[in-house]
Amino acid sequence: MANDPIHQFQISKIIPIEVGGLDLSFTNSALFMVATVAVTALFLIMGTSGRGLVPTRWQSMVEMSYEFVASTLRSSAGNEGMRFFPFVFSIFMFVLIANLLGMFPYFFTVTSHLIVTFALAMVVIGLVVIYGFAKHGAKFLGLFVPHGVPGALVPLVTLIEVISFLSRPISLSVRLFANMLAGHITLKVFTGFVVSLLASDALGIFGPITSILPLVMGVALTGLEFLVAFLQAYVFTVLTCMYLNDALHPSH
Repeated sequence: MANDPIHQFQISKIIPIEVGGLDLSFTNSALFMVATVAVTALFLIMGTSGRGLVPTRWQSMVEMSYEFVASTLRSSAGNEGMRFFPFVFSIFMFVLIANLLGMFPYFFTVTSHLIVTFALAMVVIGLVVIYGFAKHGAKFLGLFVPHGVPGALVPLVTLIEVISFLSRPISLSVRLFANMLAGHITLKVFTGFVVSLLASDALGIFGPITSILPLVMGVALTGLEFLVAFLQAYVFTVLTCMYLNDALHPSH
């Protein structure tokens, strides 16, 4: 069980709760989502409590996070897109902190579950649709009819655009989920090799020697996973900004 690479993704009940036959138990996944929000809030509070002219390290990190997300949003959706900054910043920080918390031993990676990433993706797409219709009305449907398309091709192109739009929450959620799942499984497999080789009586003295390679790979993969944790949060944020741009400017 200790070397099982899938066991780390198992959801377990911490506080069993059942209401009218509906399972509302507080699980380890819920615990780490709460922990993600708490760590994010603590990070931002610590960074903004002083607000000194000469920033502290915490303040510098918060300001860098703010400017990073703001510049990403401006480049994708223009200055008008800054009205969505609180939402985009919250998405970025939640995904990033959730990914980073999952790197600690015995912690749970909430973004390695498709239901969590799909819920985040549906919130993004839901906001795009609601705001798009609220601001542009029926003109928002122009998103599915690009300008300059010959009349004979409009039905085909419109169908392709609709399918592409409907596939957005799937691609957005699966990309994050698959990368976190695959990375943690690979890391668990290599570190499991180290334990197995060190405990092997059949290899004798060669056990510790042969364990060096998977140990080095485990260390390298750990560094790579920290990079992936940031990159996936960044990719999720960039795509969110691009989709919000469609809500602001639905015409192609």
